[in-house]
Amino acid sequence: MMAYWPDYLAPWVIAILPFSAQTAMHVVGLVELAAAASMIIKPRYASYVLALWLLGIIINLVSMGIFLDVALRDVGLLVAALALTRLASKYDKPWGAKHGTH
Repeated sequence: MMAYWPDYLAPWVIAILPFSAQTAMHVVGLVELAAAASMIIKPRYASYVLALWLLGIIINLVSMGIFLDVALRDVGLLVAALALTRLASKYDKPWGAKHGTH
């Protein structure tokens, strides 16, 4: 069975949205596609954004008290994103850095 994604939004999140929960989940999908693309292009910076995004998802899910299995999975993804920040800081050159510099 397919999931009804608006069910994954906490009521307090829905209350502050200027549009429907369904529209919010479409926006979430677009943000996640952009996050994936940015991780490919520049993980040095995108990994921090992804970590914050995952933290927001975890807060949303834990505040509901349900879908805790998904929240726990996202904790693992958050740890992986933070590990990637460490790797990217070493192996992904900053914007504007010249080749051969660290």
